[in-house]
Amino acid sequence: MLIDSHAHLHDRKFDRDREKVIKNLKRDGIEKVINIGTSIRASKQAIDLAEKYDNIYATVGINCGGEEEYPTIPQLRPLLKSKKVVAIGEIGLDYHHYPDEKEIQKKCFRKQIDLANEFNLPIVVHDRKANQDTFDIIKGEKEKNEKLRGVIHCYSGDLNLAKEYVKLGFYISIAGPVTYRSAKKLKDVAAEIPLDNLFIETDAPYLSPGQIGRKRNEPAYVRYVAGAIADLKGIPFQLVERKTANNIKRLFNIT
Repeated sequence: MLIDSHAHLHDRKFDRDREKVIKNLKRDGIEKVINIGTSIRASKQAIDLAEKYDNIYATVGINCGGEEEYPTIPQLRPLLKSKKVVAIGEIGLDYHHYPDEKEIQKKCFRKQIDLANEFNLPIVVHDRKANQDTFDIIKGEKEKNEKLRGVIHCYSGDLNLAKEYVKLGFYISIAGPVTYRSAKKLKDVAAEIPLDNLFIETDAPYLSPGQIGRKRNEPAYVRYVAGAIADLKGIPFQLVERKTANNIKRLFNIT
């Protein structure tokens, strides 16, 4: 069965039918979902869902966009007591939405990497229009702590950068845009990066695959991502399914 390595099932877009979506996961071929926090509030919501359902896990993190969020980082610490928390994230840099807050984002990113190192947890990294700065920070932190590990979610860099992440022991996560005709750069990454280094995800309710159009994204649609990777590599769907599930379980230490 497939694993969706990155979704936001606590998002208000699921308020109408969240329980039904989760109930149907197994029917839809989804073994597990990693539910991702982006703020203190969202992290608590992610944990609440994970503790309610056996097949859902949580991450906690703050996707910082300004000075006001940096002081809230210590509030993540008590959330790490939950046994369903498997990573710190999503954390990272977003120069699209917060182009004038670059330095505080870097500070916030490094602070949460410190937290991941302290608790020996992997990181889930958000990178939007900040490819080089994101890589430089991770490389620098990896040099300080060789145990640092994680995944670059919804990868948006080029093939050469993806290869550098693989050298650092990081995974590359492929999302719905790989199904878009215009996504040549991402298709190259999906085709060339070894399957042992890939994750699949939906980022639900966002980034719906091309086959879905404007409909809300949800974990069941991760199969379109897996299918696109299988086609690009010329390998069986079942191999993508098995390998990516094993990769996700290995990083997040789940069975």
